[in-house]
Amino acid sequence: MIDPRTASAPGKVVLSGEYAVLDGAAAVVMAVTRRAAVTIRPGAGDASIVRAPGFTRRPGRFVVMPDGLRWLDGAGDFPLLDAAFAAAQWDTATSLDIELDTRAFIDRETGKKIGLGSSAALMVALITALRASTSILPVALSAHRAFQHGAGSGVDIAAACTGGLLEYRMDGASVRALAWPDGLVCRVIWTGVPADTREKLARLVESRRSASRDELAAAADALATAWRTGSSNAVLAGLPDYVDALQRFDVDHDLGIFDAGHGRLAALARDAGLVYKPAGAGGGDVGVLFASDDAVLDRFVADHRLAVLACRLDPEGSRLEWL
Repeated sequence: MIDPRTASAPGKVVLSGEYAVLDGAAAVVMAVTRRAAVTIRPGAGDASIVRAPGFTRRPGRFVVMPDGLRWLDGAGDFPLLDAAFAAAQWDTATSLDIELDTRAFIDRETGKKIGLGSSAALMVALITALRASTSILPVALSAHRAFQHGAGSGVDIAAACTGGLLEYRMDGASVRALAWPDGLVCRVIWTGVPADTREKLARLVESRRSASRDELAAAADALATAWRTGSSNAVLAGLPDYVDALQRFDVDHDLGIFDAGHGRLAALARDAGLVYKPAGAGGGDVGVLFASDDAVLDRFVADHRLAVLACRLDPEGSRLEWL
């Protein structure tokens, strides 16, 4: 018999270093106040039941076996569970009642998924609940890598585990906590167009390496240095060069990072003395608008009728509570 518990973990927005992090450069990412939650209780029957409100109406049913989960219903709906249970080395045969809640990552008006790292947040919350611990970064990285068939950098897992603002490097899953620069303000913008991160990463793997890829890595490291200073002026001065490098990289590798209105917003923001960039995979989903004045940002948002996501920096990573 297990003790009932709930765990949650935040989503993320990549502020710099997307794609470049795959080549060993630094990414800067902030955890945001959109959290995935997992609740685990003792089950009532022989089989475990998993429910995912907001994702599917059909519950899944499985039995824990020595070689993994044996699915009775819903195998195709819950591949994340297979990876999580394997990485957590869960070998208890007692049945469970599990709820996976990612409704914070769904737009209420359209029902569309918002690209803020919901699968990584859910993976971290699930492993936190299974292991009854918040010290799970290596396990969560291993599980999410298996879930994504080896793709991705792990930056979203690091943000979900750690929370706050951090610098992340793939080499050794290095995490450095950063302080938000005084005087730097931003808005997270949603395009309303979902983006396929896996498709873009697959296209990058197939493309020929270009000089712009190395230039992007250098620009990401330079901007990470600016973030480490804690100076809003340094970050705002370094962002335009990084955005330029990201655009050249996008053109050379035909990834569509600046599609879905991101390119237009980047140009409009630059004309207004602001900085805008797509976040993460780009080509849709979210972008970030930066400035040193809240009123200026709000005026730009209003003038261009942009959809601002209700989220802010979340200082807390994975959280575990007993019921």
